[in-house]
Amino acid sequence: MSDLVPADTTEDVRTRGAGVSRQVAVLPVGSFEQHGPHLPLATDTLVACAVAREIAGAYPVHLLPPVTISCSHEHAAWPGTVSISSVTLHAVVRDIAASLRRSGVDALVVVNGHGGNYVLGNVVQESSARGERMALFPAPEDWEEARERAGVVTSLLTDMHAGEIETSILLHAHPEMLRPGYETSDFVADDRRHLLTLGMSGYTDSGVIGRPSLGSTEKGKELLASLADSFGAYFSLLTSDE
Repeated sequence: MSDLVPADTTEDVRTRGAGVSRQVAVLPVGSFEQHGPHLPLATDTLVACAVAREIAGAYPVHLLPPVTISCSHEHAAWPGTVSISSVTLHAVVRDIAASLRRSGVDALVVVNGHGGNYVLGNVVQESSARGERMALFPAPEDWEEARERAGVVTSLLTDMHAGEIETSILLHAHPEMLRPGYETSDFVADDRRHLLTLGMSGYTDSGVIGRPSLGSTEKGKELLASLADSFGAYFSLLTSDE
């Protein structure tokens, strides 16, 4: 459970906050949706938590527990998928940020583990326009740098869902969560222009779009290390007085 729920006491938070000029909190946002036959419904939450935990190990940030259900409407055709509306997710993140500010933590980084959470970009844009300090991480550029550093073969376009990246991160961070079969579950559908209309079921029967067979523990470790390095620019931006 310590991989998902921070073990901090209130004194831990007080001590960490006293040692920095500006406090930053990190909120993992995942989902509860199908990830094919080999990955659990909680994959995006596990990935977001793995990234956030790597960040917290390298920077003096307050690690928050994850938001575990989000906007997974495109996966509704598969049993087990659960969604909330974009309006609800928007409100949850705004409320968390407001609560943090009241307690003296005025900067929030949202670590997004699910590509369908488009509304998180709006939350950050609107918060920044109000003069609040918020960032969305990782950006596509951060994922691309991580992909290249880790030797991930599949492009970000092809590696859409339950593919090489997600399988690699879980092989490294939560190998006990994988089921047999990822070695034979590859499926590619690069032209997905009608995804918002048709949902995932218009493009894949298994729920997989990508090449999970190429996943490895070593790639997962390097992906997380690269993302932690990329986070440095975000931390500097949010803690700067300029």
